[in-house]
Amino acid sequence: MILPERIRDIADKEPGTKVSLKGWVANVRSSGSIVFVQFRDGSGLLQAVIAKNAVTPAEFETARQLTVESSIKIQGTTAPEPRAPGGLELQVAGLELVHKAAEYPIGKKEHGPDFLLDNRHLWLRAPRQQAILRIRDEIVWAMRSYLRSQGFVLTDSPVLTPNAAEGTTTLFKTDYFGSNAYLAQTGQLYIEATAAALGRVYDFGPTFRAEKSKTRRHLIEFWMLDAEAAFMEFSENLEVQEGLVVAVVQSVLKNCRPELEILERDATKLEKIIAPFPRLTYTEALKILAKNGSDVKWGNDLGADDETILSNLYEQPVFVTNYPTEAKAFYMKPDPNDPKVVLNNDLLAPEGVGEIIGGSERIDDYDLLKKRILDHKLPLADFEWYLDLRRYGSFPHSGFGIGLERTVRWITGIQHIREAIPFPRLLNRIRP
Repeated sequence: MILPERIRDIADKEPGTKVSLKGWVANVRSSGSIVFVQFRDGSGLLQAVIAKNAVTPAEFETARQLTVESSIKIQGTTAPEPRAPGGLELQVAGLELVHKAAEYPIGKKEHGPDFLLDNRHLWLRAPRQQAILRIRDEIVWAMRSYLRSQGFVLTDSPVLTPNAAEGTTTLFKTDYFGSNAYLAQTGQLYIEATAAALGRVYDFGPTFRAEKSKTRRHLIEFWMLDAEAAFMEFSENLEVQEGLVVAVVQSVLKNCRPELEILERDATKLEKIIAPFPRLTYTEALKILAKNGSDVKWGNDLGADDETILSNLYEQPVFVTNYPTEAKAFYMKPDPNDPKVVLNNDLLAPEGVGEIIGGSERIDDYDLLKKRILDHKLPLADFEWYLDLRRYGSFPHSGFGIGLERTVRWITGIQHIREAIPFPRLLNRIRP
């Protein structure tokens, strides 16, 4: 089966090429005997010129009656036009109306965020939103390509789980045939198991946090990539994270320049993202924060405001490592040189964005892991399978999770994370 031609397929063809396209009217204006249509098909934008003497009277009348977002089929010949998008226009020889759209509710005027979110299913068609989603797609493929190049294998983890991985206060609970089940916060525990089979693994899918937060950086449902590698120690874990982020940025710069321009994103800031990244210990970070007005105390996790302060001080992403043991998840390995802290990191994106990656070396000692589970008052029976990984051939291993939408927000330069996913789930919004 040969799919129909698309705008991006004809961009490099010689002028005078006959083409047939299907898509939607992005804009339309009439000038007496000529109708100008801004035509889009999801792959690009093309100016279509419908002259009265080039089509039938019925087709020209159809063109005059076109409305924004009407779907049409057009045939014609390409011609150079420096003023048109892409320097090319289509001189139409045939037009067929597929569906005439009702009056489109989203216009060029300013609309409030609630109106746009209520109409998110239509707002996605705007050039800005298309650009964000194309960059999101590029980021996803760059992540997958980099990890494959490093020998990581994609393995899926369940969305429904019987227990928490990172605390029980942000779980969505559901009934599972008479038992409790929860929407996954992360697939990490499961890919620790597949790492014992395949060595280097990752998963990529939706995760859920029932956090009652309305900040620019929080979603209730978001996509996360978790990676785990057997026999990878803490320093190597940081290098993999570094390499992943650099690869993603370079891929976007190479393949998404037009989208960055639509978003008016300053690409020079992205061009500065090269390894190695600056590194701070948690204790060093607290000293910097104190000088910048933060009152966070040693032993507390860093808040969003603290991360914003730190990430505004660097042009590169910055690693913050060795957080207090008491502030982090039960599975993180204590630093052998200082058990008060763990071998973990957060990677803070610059320009005030804050955390996009969290990672650590995991506890591989059975007795210590069991103690940590009990210290966190988690039900031991629910974690017996996880303890099995330390009973049967335990091994040093490390991993991390990177939030897709936070990464999209940073790279695109958008102000709110709600635009980084097609249909955002926010504290007070589950529709459309």
